[in-house]
Amino acid sequence: MKLCYRIGLACLACGFAWSAPSYAAYPERPVRFILPFPPGGGTDAVGRAMGNRLSEALGQQIVIDNRPGAGANIGAELAAKAPPDGYTLFMATATHAINVTLYKTLAYNVVKDLAPVTELGTTAMVVVVHPSVPVKSVKELIAFAKSHPGELNHSSSGTGSITQLAAELFKNYTSVKMVHIPYKGGGPSVIALISGEASVGFATTPSCIFQIKAGRLRGLAVTTAKRSPFLPELPTVAEGGVPGYAAENWYGMMVPAGTPKEIIERLHVDSVKSLQFEDVKERFHATGLVPFTNMPDEFERYIRSEIEKWAKVVNALKLRVD
Repeated sequence: MKLCYRIGLACLACGFAWSAPSYAAYPERPVRFILPFPPGGGTDAVGRAMGNRLSEALGQQIVIDNRPGAGANIGAELAAKAPPDGYTLFMATATHAINVTLYKTLAYNVVKDLAPVTELGTTAMVVVVHPSVPVKSVKELIAFAKSHPGELNHSSSGTGSITQLAAELFKNYTSVKMVHIPYKGGGPSVIALISGEASVGFATTPSCIFQIKAGRLRGLAVTTAKRSPFLPELPTVAEGGVPGYAAENWYGMMVPAGTPKEIIERLHVDSVKSLQFEDVKERFHATGLVPFTNMPDEFERYIRSEIEKWAKVVNALKLRVD
């Protein structure tokens, strides 16, 4: 009797062990990291800086998958509809908080369809101009734009992107008129500035810092409330004559909603560790990124607060994309 009972318990335990998902083996194949912007911009810089170290931590290759377009919604939708098995990562930015209000309809819900892992970094945007534009400060830019209404155009990384909203906020604060030209990512928008196709840009620090230092673009100010440690010589927009103005971009890792908690925890721990390596820190520093991490629930609260913040801006400016 006792023998039968013991055998039964053993079989039952084996049954539980067999039926329970084995997260310890994760990952067993390469992991895709969807970046919703093309190569060359800030999102790409963050993703690739993280890629190698995260690959080492996970023991599998991280495959960078640039999926630009539709204001960063193509990549977000692809990630939101991917299997929630830990084999699809997604790089969210402030743009995705903006899109919630900016777009009348979206094929995904950034809060319900994607689960936060951790924030990875933040960056200021920089007000830059092509060297042919005869201004060297924010005050001069405002004066020139007002004396040449509609003649200046400003590039952005896409309709509804943080780089467009930062410019629209500037236009709203200063009453200047500039024509918006959207591009499919930070890289192409900066290339347009370098070529002279665009005159003004509110570019993320990673996408333009090298061009400023090389003299291909002229930096006028940073958009954050405080000066950037990467371009300390540049004043803030507020210091430049626009009191109260402030905007910043952020980058964070998300996965499809429903991804097992154990996998999210593993990705969080390994991402935090990856940011501690000197080569990653140096890469972030070189491109003007400030590493920053938080817990998944903290990141979720932050995303919700960003949605609320930018909704006020989008509604005040009466911006909508069909």
